[in-house]
Amino acid sequence: MAASVRGDHEVAAGSAGSDSGGACVVRALRPADLPGVRRIDALHASVTPAVDWDAVMEGYLRAPGPGRVALAVDGPDDVAGFLLGEVRALEFGSEPCGWIFAVGVDPSQARRGVASSLLAAACARFSAAGVRMVRTMVERTDVPFLSFFRANGFVGGPYVQLEYDLADAESPLRAAPPPDAERAP
Repeated sequence: MAASVRGDHEVAAGSAGSDSGGACVVRALRPADLPGVRRIDALHASVTPAVDWDAVMEGYLRAPGPGRVALAVDGPDDVAGFLLGEVRALEFGSEPCGWIFAVGVDPSQARRGVASSLLAAACARFSAAGVRMVRTMVERTDVPFLSFFRANGFVGGPYVQLEYDLADAESPLRAAPPPDAERAP
């Protein structure tokens, strides 16, 4: 993946998975892109949980911080794709690394290098921020996303994600009283 910066735009060239062979112009995501981001999210709603895009845009665009990445690629009539990520260092004592939180592409623009161009530009920004590792989480059953990230060089990392279902009636921890309930009055 390679990306060159031209003013407020980045041109990602040679993106893996691109059928068109051409470069996509990647730019900073803007508040005016919110309807396009919502539209793309709605097109994928059957495979992704509902997202409060107002809160996301507030955090990434109206209150940007160092290491935050919010990018878009324009399509013929609207946003063709977007990517959100940020540099984080709090998880499990890991060194600062870039995290990709959201990638969305209009299905009509699929297989044209949009997502790979966004990813290349994000990686260039993460590198410029001084990090050397980029991470993301993908559902193991989401084969298209797994294939996309693997085609772009992502591999399994050193951490294993574990979870605990608080609604599980048979859970041994469910019966434990909250810490405040253990104290006698």
